[in-house]
Amino acid sequence: MNVTKLEIEEVLLIEPDVFKDYRGYYFESYSKRTLEKFGITNVFVQDNHLLSLKKGTIRGIHFQNDPKAQAKLLRCTKGSILDIAVDLRKGSPTYKKYVSVILDAESKKQIYIPRGFGHACMSLVDDTEVQYKVDELYFPEFDRAIAWNDPELSIDWGTDQIIVSQKDMNAPTLAVSDVNFIYAKG
Repeated sequence: MNVTKLEIEEVLLIEPDVFKDYRGYYFESYSKRTLEKFGITNVFVQDNHLLSLKKGTIRGIHFQNDPKAQAKLLRCTKGSILDIAVDLRKGSPTYKKYVSVILDAESKKQIYIPRGFGHACMSLVDDTEVQYKVDELYFPEFDRAIAWNDPELSIDWGTDQIIVSQKDMNAPTLAVSDVNFIYAKG
């Protein structure tokens, strides 16, 4: 397994070892022991699976406020996505910055997004599926979203042909949101 720190070093790109032969392939999509070697010690408590039927479907920027924040371990299992992690930790040297990666079913790459970050993804092809683990259960009272097109964040989606939910269309900008993450060194 190869783990790479992205431009925001707490966000990690994970490339599993894939063993291929004439029958197909095998790889570990999750191993607590292996991830601990790279500093990922979260205990994941819930798996989520999403399908985006159409290319250009944006989901996010989503997060749960403290004390129910979630770290995520995410992979695309069918199709491909542009995946975004936005640093929402006030006081962080990378506050309001984001990293983006393309995840697809073929490469089997994953992204680890720690607590304190917003998450969004956009399907790059029709019929795209994403599966992800979170280390905190879903609590609707802590569920939040930030506008996918917040001008302060200036996320480059690479297209104007987008589909968003009503929730995401009505999400507040970061400037007026009640995000409560605080950066803690260490």
